[in-house]
Amino acid sequence: MSVILVTGASSGFGALSARALADAGHTVYASMRDTAGRNAPGVAEAAEYARRHAVDLRTVELDVLSQESADTAVATVLGENKTLGVVVHNAGHMVTGPAEAFTPEELARVYDTNVLGTQRVNRAALPHLRAQGGGLLLWIGSTSTRGGTPPYLAPYFAAKAAMDSLAVSYAAEVARFGIETTIIVPGSFTHGTNHFARSGRPADTATVEAYEERYAGLMEQVSERLAALAPADADVSSVAEAVVRVVGAPHGTRPFRVHIDPAGDGAEEVSEVADRIRAEFLNRISLEDLLAPRTPAA
Repeated sequence: MSVILVTGASSGFGALSARALADAGHTVYASMRDTAGRNAPGVAEAAEYARRHAVDLRTVELDVLSQESADTAVATVLGENKTLGVVVHNAGHMVTGPAEAFTPEELARVYDTNVLGTQRVNRAALPHLRAQGGGLLLWIGSTSTRGGTPPYLAPYFAAKAAMDSLAVSYAAEVARFGIETTIIVPGSFTHGTNHFARSGRPADTATVEAYEERYAGLMEQVSERLAALAPADADVSSVAEAVVRVVGAPHGTRPFRVHIDPAGDGAEEVSEVADRIRAEFLNRISLEDLLAPRTPAA
């Protein structure tokens, strides 16, 4: 069983994954920011879940916008367990609206949460994973990086694409330390998460109104049509189930990428080509050993 840190675990994929991992017997830290304030109900819910199900589910303060907070959270996990086996990069924030209406500063804030947040957590956790000679970085991505990309989600899509690129590069760079990488790629789940409900909006309302003249009600149309694409039995918990399967797999056997896409937006087909080309290129330049983690004994 592993000690696992899940970022952004107050709700959605993060909370579901943390609970499912705890149910599987792991020691899980569901991290979230503002545990004494806005997310105090999430802390209480996690504690009640742990009590009711007799599992080892804990919470820890972690604001991915702060390196100090990431360092402190990882230090807390290590202080209580002396080890950390898995980091689940789940924290993220969605914004909706016409791309032009977002200021560069607003785009930077989305990038800060979805991309730089993973870097802060990696800088806190990887020194330990490297020293112990193994571990797993598990990234929660998005089919939007390579599949269908409906409008009015540009800042979020751009940030998730950047995170995916970072994950791919990290995979090769940590492989010789025995650290594995898996990218879980959820599609559009319009029910069971609060991504759309809590999504941010641009401050430039004048530009939003100008777009409404030609694109009236577009975001509502996107949400409705994405929901219509998904089969009736699409269950957001399938993402958490995939996370549990990956974590539970033996070292060296974990898949590089796993798609959970009820809408079938085409991302899996594109990723298959991109990941094959990546593997072929690393072989061409005689770096094929970077395609799989070094065994801990090595």
